[in-house]
Amino acid sequence: MTTGHELASAFLEGSTRSRRELMTPEGVPLSVDLADYGERAVAFVLDFTICSVATVLIYLLFFLLPFGGTTGIVARSIVLFIAFLVRNFYFIHFELSWQGATPGKRIVGLRVVDRGGGPLLPSAVVARNLTREIEAFLPLGLLLSPMGSGAAGWERLSLGLWLLLFAALPFVNRDRMRAGDLIAGTTVVALPRRVLLDDLVESAARYSFTEKQLRAYGAFELQVLEELLRRPAGAATSRLLREVADKICRKVEWPTPVPDAEIGVFLREFYTAERGFLEREQLFGKPHPDKHYQGKAADSGPATG
Repeated sequence: MTTGHELASAFLEGSTRSRRELMTPEGVPLSVDLADYGERAVAFVLDFTICSVATVLIYLLFFLLPFGGTTGIVARSIVLFIAFLVRNFYFIHFELSWQGATPGKRIVGLRVVDRGGGPLLPSAVVARNLTREIEAFLPLGLLLSPMGSGAAGWERLSLGLWLLLFAALPFVNRDRMRAGDLIAGTTVVALPRRVLLDDLVESAARYSFTEKQLRAYGAFELQVLEELLRRPAGAATSRLLREVADKICRKVEWPTPVPDAEIGVFLREFYTAERGFLEREQLFGKPHPDKHYQGKAADSGPATG
């Protein structure tokens, strides 16, 4: 049965998105919306434009230097090498430092995530971006280079088919993954457009949480908790909320067991306190996108659980 919240989500976010369910390391199923083909294309064009402008600027700077008077094949080789360094540094740097988002993805509202629901590992970011060289940039560079213009017809046809096959890959798998995503174990999702809603915030708190306890989670986990709190009441929901409450208690080292009758109150008040904490941190320029970010913060201890 479709809830009012789900209908509102479909109205606000669009009903044509493909939704998938990821299982987080805490064992909590999380529904995510896959990025549309058009969104990914727009994000890539924006990022590629930024990389191209940066490459041209670096190229011009290089040739303004005293030793930059090279021409011919040496100059073309230098340009290709600079372009390779710029685009790979660009994509890898931003996806590592911005939790799976490049400037283009951030503008469009996309993010790279781990398909297993865990943290986005550096090895996965490097793998998915270096694979793009084989998917697109290497054959495209050969086609557009002077060497490619002198190639035989069947060679140019082969390069064109190579590009076409890799470009078509996201259209023939249900999770819209390109080759880099298949190798790295990642996928690209659309960030939720909804804000954390006020109707889940309790006015009078019966449980209090320390700053250290609230640092254990981030905005991503808070969104998961919101989705869980909005599920229709039932035996399955009660069991899931009990499991989530137990995991939170272990994670934050809660001193006493939470009675079954208090699970809903405990989770809602944890949501209230966590949301207030994250909003305050955001105002001071200290975003907490997810729990894995805490290990990078200088003022927090190691994450547990």
